[in-house]
Amino acid sequence: MITLDGVMQAPGTPDEDRSNGFEFGGWIAPYDDEVSAEIMQRLLQPADLLIGRKTFEIWERYWPQHTENWPTINEVNKFVLSGTRRDTDWKNCIFIDSVADVKKLKQSDGADIQVWGSGKIVQLLLRNDMVDELWLMIHPLTLGNGKKLFTDGPIPAAFSLAESAVTTKGVIIARYERAGDVETGTVGG
Repeated sequence: MITLDGVMQAPGTPDEDRSNGFEFGGWIAPYDDEVSAEIMQRLLQPADLLIGRKTFEIWERYWPQHTENWPTINEVNKFVLSGTRRDTDWKNCIFIDSVADVKKLKQSDGADIQVWGSGKIVQLLLRNDMVDELWLMIHPLTLGNGKKLFTDGPIPAAFSLAESAVTTKGVIIARYERAGDVETGTVGG
């Protein structure tokens, strides 16, 4: 979930992440509709999750008691990339601490792995060519300030549009698949 200017911070609630004085938490709420709800239900199907410590700490306080919106959240594996956290009462959480651990996880025969939120992890995966697919929900607004998705140098990489939809509220939902190297050329030549 991103804005036109790439902000991904605190889309769900006003108090989700106020770091650096962010005051627009909950910015996706006005854009909910049946189209986005249907796609979200598809995306919330069981898959292993890879999340960072900050996202984990937000989720750990909320999701175990609110499964009505994500019924499988407590049952799926939650791999938490953290150099500091090592334990929790939330079930099916596995703490990992390095890019090597993520690579090993990606190469395993387990379930599909999704990253929700966790901008630093998405940036790490983009830098290390470990993204097979990107789902972007581009909301028609700019916020100016806030944590942005595409910072910290993703490698040059091509993606192809595999699926898209536009909601009644103007949100563009696009699924991109990794498509090799960047190709260049001359326009009109």
